[in-house]
Amino acid sequence: MEKNKIETIPFTLNQKIIIAILALLQFTVILDFMVISPLGDILMKTLDMTTSNFGFAVSAYAFSAGISGLLAAGFADKFDRKKLLIFFYTGFIIGTLFCAVSSSYHMLLMARIVTGLFGGVIGSVSLAIVTDLFVIHQRGRVMGFIQMAFATSQILGIPLGLYFANNWGWHSAFIMIAVLGGLILIAIITQMQPITKHLELQSDKSPFLHLWHTLSNKHYQVGFTAIAFLSVGGFMLQPFGSAFLINNIHISQLELPMVFFFTGVSVLFIMPLVGKLSDKVSKFRLFVAGSVISIIMILIYTNLNPIPLWEVVAINMILFMGIMSRMIPATTLNTAIPEMKDRGAYMSITSSLQQIAGGIAAVCAGFIVHQETKTSPLENYDILGYVIAAVTFSTVLLMWRVNKLAKSKDKTIEVPVILE
Repeated sequence: MEKNKIETIPFTLNQKIIIAILALLQFTVILDFMVISPLGDILMKTLDMTTSNFGFAVSAYAFSAGISGLLAAGFADKFDRKKLLIFFYTGFIIGTLFCAVSSSYHMLLMARIVTGLFGGVIGSVSLAIVTDLFVIHQRGRVMGFIQMAFATSQILGIPLGLYFANNWGWHSAFIMIAVLGGLILIAIITQMQPITKHLELQSDKSPFLHLWHTLSNKHYQVGFTAIAFLSVGGFMLQPFGSAFLINNIHISQLELPMVFFFTGVSVLFIMPLVGKLSDKVSKFRLFVAGSVISIIMILIYTNLNPIPLWEVVAINMILFMGIMSRMIPATTLNTAIPEMKDRGAYMSITSSLQQIAGGIAAVCAGFIVHQETKTSPLENYDILGYVIAAVTFSTVLLMWRVNKLAKSKDKTIEVPVILE
């Protein structure tokens, strides 16, 4: 009985401040990536882009993020994590401003590459900070709060971004993100303490040797593969979501914010519950349940014909509740794999492979989905659904192995770095 009983560990004031900062930071990073999907129909028409062009515009961020993450991985455990966060978040804000001033497809493509070079490392640095400052039985709740940024971006960010785009042009959506990012950067500089505990464990290995040793660890490779597969479905489904709703389901551009708003509300409701559950019950079983819901709803969604708005909203709400019910337990399990001395490198590599896999997925989706004219229905969207369902099932098998490794490491409970 004692073995199955898990005591809830409360957060300190310092930990609550860290959670708030990281959640707000993730809000801007997620919004920067997410907003391009609802703007997809506008961008394809305004910048004269084909579906494959748009797939490359989405994947450009992912590929550059993946490459920069790999290059930064060897150095990720060599510096104060706060300084790394400030450096990469500043570059992310500058890249977002470049997106705002883009006037052609190729300019936007280059701007997304710049944004990805910096933005792609932010998630891994944030995860390393969470893993350093919170014990394993706190991390589910922490990830629940931080990943509520996804829901908030849907409830506030995307509808607001679409409102800006409809009234002042799509450029204004990126300006909004950059301004908000500037305010959050000030909060990071003034409120976050240096995070250097991991530096005490560092050896004299060169950054590239450290990267190689992390990459070649067989246990780590299991986590790398599982998390890479985890991102494929989202990267395939999201880019053409707005174009599908507008051209196939006949949802108007003005009704689109409502779909994202209510979808975000459902995710905002489910995230804290999933976070608490993942600290109390089997994280793997929770992941499987979310995966089953996701597979069923993806197959329904990608085979839809024109239906009323309320039905579209209901289906989207259940779909994203399933998707987000997978993300928290999967990410939490993955944080248990690396040793403290390797966490920065491990999280950077994980994030990089996730982005690269997602970039490949977005490109593949761009070639699977076809549109004859700018206003004709998307073709082969149902085939895209079958591919995503197969990948989701494969991810369950991979996460089973991650769960086995996490259980073997859970025998020793770690002490958090900050207790004040």
